[in-house]
Amino acid sequence: MKSRDNKYTVITGSSSGIGYATAIAFAKRDKNLIVIARRKEKLEALKQEIASINANVEVVIKVCDLSSATNAHSLFDDLENYFIETWINNAGFGHYGSVKDQDLDKIETMLHLNIEALTILSTRYVSKYQNEPGTQIINISSRGGYIIVPNAVTYCATKFYVNAFTEGLAHELKQAKAKLVAKILAPAATETEFGHVANNTFKYDYKKQFNQFHTADQMAGFLIALYDSDKTIGEISTKDFSFSLKDGVLPYSDNPLQNQKS
Repeated sequence: MKSRDNKYTVITGSSSGIGYATAIAFAKRDKNLIVIARRKEKLEALKQEIASINANVEVVIKVCDLSSATNAHSLFDDLENYFIETWINNAGFGHYGSVKDQDLDKIETMLHLNIEALTILSTRYVSKYQNEPGTQIINISSRGGYIIVPNAVTYCATKFYVNAFTEGLAHELKQAKAKLVAKILAPAATETEFGHVANNTFKYDYKKQFNQFHTADQMAGFLIALYDSDKTIGEISTKDFSFSLKDGVLPYSDNPLQNQKS
């Protein structure tokens, strides 16, 4: 592991949208970056933009398809020699459509990426960094992980998993008095490539589809606010689209032995 004086922030899914905007936001804070996505040309463009903003920031590009569990493990192994101060699991995509009409190939890929890869990378990061001061893992979820959205049942289910997993992890780390903290960013409608992918279309107009939505830059700003806070969740309200920071949403049993015989 490299010196703790040379720290990095990892952002998966950083070739566009929230991941791209978040990388720029962290670069403005002088954070060295490891940016990860499938599209090398998009990552190169991000690196060039960051260089024009802050030439002192190191940007390491890793091209990886995280829908493969093998690739997720290999990626983490490749980062062995970097000290990773913050890990942001942003890679993921959505799906709109009824369960009966789902494209199972697309759904299986979504499950691998939204759930499997996130779990692998989170687990390996926690195992290595739980006792390192100042470390954070932030999993990008969705407001749809706390409420079932019509015509997006399977996608919401993946994000319910992310929220339950990450909130549970946050409790576990606190109980263990670990130095690492776990957090969730739960966006609502955000103007990114998400709409194109989820709807299997090349054209998707957020202004026509939604009364309210945020930009990727706004969500990156909310993520920074969550990063700076001592709260576990940064959540968008579906009523007025306001952003709030919370300690938790899901009920948690503090005593796992409460219903077990002694």
